[in-house]
Amino acid sequence: MAPMKVYGWVVSPWMARVLVALEEAGAEYEVVPMSRSGGDHRRPEHLARNPFGEIPVLEDGDLTLYQSRAIARYIFRKYKPELLGLGEGGSLEESAMVDLWLDVEAHQHEAAVRPILWHCIINKFEGRDRDQGVVDESVRKLEKVLGVYEARLSGSRYLAGDRISLADLSHFSNMRYFMATEYAGVVDAYPHVKAWWEALLARPTVQKVMAGMPPDFGLGSSGNIP
Repeated sequence: MAPMKVYGWVVSPWMARVLVALEEAGAEYEVVPMSRSGGDHRRPEHLARNPFGEIPVLEDGDLTLYQSRAIARYIFRKYKPELLGLGEGGSLEESAMVDLWLDVEAHQHEAAVRPILWHCIINKFEGRDRDQGVVDESVRKLEKVLGVYEARLSGSRYLAGDRISLADLSHFSNMRYFMATEYAGVVDAYPHVKAWWEALLARPTVQKVMAGMPPDFGLGSSGNIP
């Protein structure tokens, strides 16, 4: 069977979400590198894969998928369902908690973190002004989100229970860049969150993917995301 293909640029947090899933699953895959600065995502051949012109895109035989969380779910359904709370040792309740915390990650955590990344890292290298008001408001939102996480993680080792799952792993990519900003110390106020984050960082799969994610998105030398 041919390896799966993943299209995108490896510094992307959405690409990293998929790469961590592939590594955790032990799946064979090939990264097809693309250039954001070169406009590869707007070319007709890529728009045929994803009409929204975004990355990552996964090809597995005749199946083409986009949206990083949907791709990660597919990978784990195929190779490692226990990371979705399914399969041996799983349960309907555990899988529901995985889904719940994936939604929290998408709609609460990323919504708070993403403006911080853009204003503190990307704008700096792309010559755009930093809106400190947006940053401050986003940090306040994140603190509220982390308070909820702290309460949850004080009662369970991981977000969906006592086993690691996609709900946890999905946080890595945005947190990796957030922890490269001057606001990384915010996490220190939440000891259970900090321990959870350190446990994620210790995973060999995460370390392997993180090696391709410089803290400045690779913008430091070129001014453009590769």
